[in-house]
Amino acid sequence: MLEWIDRGWRVVATALAFSVFGIGGVVLRLVAFPFLHVCVRDDGRRVKFARLIIHYGFRAFIELMRILGILQYRIDGLEKLGQRGQLVLANHPTLIDVVFLISLLPNADCVVKSSLARNPFTRGPVRATNYICNDVGADLVQDCIASVRTGNSLVIFPEGTRTPVNGTMTLQRGAAHIAVRGLCDITPVTIRCIPLSLTKGLPWWRVPQRRMQFTITVHDAIPVAPFIAHADGEMAIAARRLTQHLQRYFSKETLTHAGT
Repeated sequence: MLEWIDRGWRVVATALAFSVFGIGGVVLRLVAFPFLHVCVRDDGRRVKFARLIIHYGFRAFIELMRILGILQYRIDGLEKLGQRGQLVLANHPTLIDVVFLISLLPNADCVVKSSLARNPFTRGPVRATNYICNDVGADLVQDCIASVRTGNSLVIFPEGTRTPVNGTMTLQRGAAHIAVRGLCDITPVTIRCIPLSLTKGLPWWRVPQRRMQFTITVHDAIPVAPFIAHADGEMAIAARRLTQHLQRYFSKETLTHAGT
């Protein structure tokens, strides 16, 4: 009986949390960011302030989900994040992975789906923070390299979408092209969620039998120079080999997702 009550509460709590998230996005678009635009005239400073607002907003959202009993979490290796000009690559098991990562990075840039720039709940934050939309075509790689060289922490999910519930990962080559062409070492982050929820193919209201336990691990950097050297400077070959390496790396580290 208590288990059913707990599970029913987490359905209500999840609906409440996502409602707060949506309302918060609208308030930021209609109130906070217009006010910021008036008060801060320099574009660069305004974007940094906007990203800081999102950073603290996402931290508050994660804390809200914890207080409501939806999830628990542990962060390992946090000291490896926050370096200037850092390329952060992560697996993508759940809907809130980007929320977790940006809550850990005060000056995060990230590649987002272009649809988020049109969504009424998210377009304000996406535009104010100048996040990179994935529909810019051939300029995407160069825009990402420029972001890292500017000193941002750039967050990318190499899969391009959430991992299927069966745990099978398929990485795109875009992230590897950014790394090898920009000579950006990679900071890999693995995200585990047990029991698995908020994943691709599962509606948000299908909450698991117990609250989600997130374990976010920041690993040692992966240097890209050896991949370029072994490819004799051929960037396309280096990107393909790096993608294969990342595929094995993340598949091994996140194997526990399958069947959870």
